[in-house]
Amino acid sequence: MTEARRVLAVRSLVIVHDLVVVGLSWVLAFLLRYDFSPPESVPLLLLWSTPVAIGVFGAAFRWSRMYAGIWRYASLPDLVRIGKAVALGTVVMVAILFAAVRGGDMPRSVMIIHPLLLGLALGLPRILNRFRHLRREVTTVSVDDRRRVLIIGAGDAAELLLRDSRRADARFRAVGLLDDDVSKQGLRIHDVPVLGGIEELAAVVERLTEGKQRPEELVIAIPSATPDTMRRIVARCEASGVPFRATPSLDDIVTGRVKVGELREVTIEDILSRKSVRLDETAIHKLLTGKRVVVTGAGGSIGSELCRQIARFSPGRLVLYELCEFNLYEVDRELGRLFPGVSRRAVLGDVRDAARVRAVFEEERPDIVLHAAAYKHVPLVEENPAEGMLNNVGGTRTVAAACSEARVGTFVLVSTDKAVNPANVMGATKRLAEICCQHQQVAAGNRTAFITVRFGNVLGSVGSVVPLFREQIRRGGPVTVTHPDMQRYFMTIPEAAQLILQAGVLGRGGEIFVLDMGKPVLIVELARDLIRLSGKEPDVDISIEYTGLRPGEKLFEELLYGSESLLDGGHEKIFLSRQRPPESQGFDRRVERLLAACQERDEPQAVGVLRELVPEFLPAANGVAAGVEPTRTPSRVSLHAVTARGAA
Repeated sequence: MTEARRVLAVRSLVIVHDLVVVGLSWVLAFLLRYDFSPPESVPLLLLWSTPVAIGVFGAAFRWSRMYAGIWRYASLPDLVRIGKAVALGTVVMVAILFAAVRGGDMPRSVMIIHPLLLGLALGLPRILNRFRHLRREVTTVSVDDRRRVLIIGAGDAAELLLRDSRRADARFRAVGLLDDDVSKQGLRIHDVPVLGGIEELAAVVERLTEGKQRPEELVIAIPSATPDTMRRIVARCEASGVPFRATPSLDDIVTGRVKVGELREVTIEDILSRKSVRLDETAIHKLLTGKRVVVTGAGGSIGSELCRQIARFSPGRLVLYELCEFNLYEVDRELGRLFPGVSRRAVLGDVRDAARVRAVFEEERPDIVLHAAAYKHVPLVEENPAEGMLNNVGGTRTVAAACSEARVGTFVLVSTDKAVNPANVMGATKRLAEICCQHQQVAAGNRTAFITVRFGNVLGSVGSVVPLFREQIRRGGPVTVTHPDMQRYFMTIPEAAQLILQAGVLGRGGEIFVLDMGKPVLIVELARDLIRLSGKEPDVDISIEYTGLRPGEKLFEELLYGSESLLDGGHEKIFLSRQRPPESQGFDRRVERLLAACQERDEPQAVGVLRELVPEFLPAANGVAAGVEPTRTPSRVSLHAVTARGAA
């Protein structure tokens, strides 16, 4: 018998069982009511009402989708469906009997006894079958063969993990839980005790060790933990001397990207990331759903994450524009696996190739373009300034012009905090790219809304310090930091991508949005955290060496110029920069002169023109841009307050 036929046979058997139970419980309810001595009128009533009851309750079972569940996984939702079906069937039978016999020969107590009997007869076999399978699963793998774990957290994630540990192929078993919620301490979840609070971790491990139940691993099962909480938990885990890992996020589990029991290493993102971004999903749906979207630089860290986020909103067409063949292949393959229903096209192309960009836009007629293609590595662009200018300025200008020609609705430029008081060529090119977009916004005949989003570093992006530090730690050190006072703003790649999309919703054209980056992070502290997360001790197992600032590097980054102020951007993590309007006199001619010098590889002249176009571009000296003092990121300013000051 094939598997499909076997499943069909089992389901048919279950349906027959339930219908037989309806008839038997109906007859038994009458017999119980009359102490098994019913009057002469009852058999006649049962003769016609029993088939009617079977039909009514059968229809109620179908309505409540009772057979959508699987017996071996029967749980509370299945019991709820049984309850709904029994209640509906009982109401219908009361109505039928009242219409037929006007209640004369119908004892009302039967309509109480019958649903109780039926609910018990339907639910009990399912629950017993569930327990039978659980018992079989628990005994399949020897308890002694399972890895002992102590779970930190006693919430939903911990409950899912405990349930998963009862599977036949599970390789771990919980010896206890810890949670700071006092009301949970001393209680049990799936027969596993909550032994105390997180601060008691070391003492609990010691007690378990004395009882020969020392955990072989700690599992952090608090996906909603704040960075401060996560840092505190990690410190306790490190002090206990027991290896530790974390559960995947509930979102990853629910969407099927990972299984509950697939534990992961605690990452620097867990410690540095902020609260989850609250998006206006309705507005983003309106922006993206059914629309044709182009992402340039689709194979990069930000570009690929933008593609993943966009695909969630079911665009009409997603075009991946990327120069690197391998990166394009990888992101296209991933999207095909995760979002098979989304129409997409992978395009190999250079954003500097105007003919190629125009041809793609003419073929695809995009509604939205997200421009993430750029050279971002400061020292490399410093050593190759002409290529940096051609790509970051020329490429942005080419794509922006093509958007105006194709009458694209929205263009979003992904910019950087290095565009503020730039101390290197890369930052200056990104600032000039911002200005190019503002000029394109006011160009004659333009119908496109040009929006810029400015933010700092993203954790784990290609070329960032985090992958470099991880590689150095794997090799045994040393970890190299350029300067003890070096600090940067950080956010996670998904957070950055989500806020870029949110800014695309908020913008109307010409704006520069600044993402809330939180507090800057000392790079040396970041290195120390990564070393500790690897199970090593900084300056003991892994040394830290200072190598000196590289060309063009600053000790700190800013998100605003001194002449800019912040307005309410319409979202709690998005500011609107109120900046001076760019000068337009001779702008296009000077940009052409810049690009021509780059084409001729006259880099000194190109850099000179760049400094004319971006007068704030002052090469760094000792990590500080000349003439610029470190500033704090301005706090959010009320829109009304700023407007009132401007009016005054």
